[in-house]
Amino acid sequence: MVLDELLLWRRGKVQNFVGLTASLHDREEMEVLFTLLADRYERTSVMLTSNLPFSKWELIFKDPMTTAAAIDRLVHHSVILELNLSSYRLEHSKAARKKTSQQEQGK
Repeated sequence: MVLDELLLWRRGKVQNFVGLTASLHDREEMEVLFTLLADRYERTSVMLTSNLPFSKWELIFKDPMTTAAAIDRLVHHSVILELNLSSYRLEHSKAARKKTSQQEQGK
């Protein structure tokens, strides 16, 4: 499914792709994303969000050369907004796990 959505995004059929960095599972998906970034480099705008710092993007692109090339294309002529805020989803998940754990201990 992720690959299908990436291909649609590349063709301009999808304007937003949510959860991109957490969703890539194999090399084929990574290559589609890299190709999309390369195709759009200096031609059109790309807005990408990630909860990973650039130093951990090898988890997305799987190798250092591709990671460096992707980051280079993204940051050239870009505006980077770094928000150091706590994640609502992460905080909500932690609270839910804590509540479940407490309920299990009370049994």
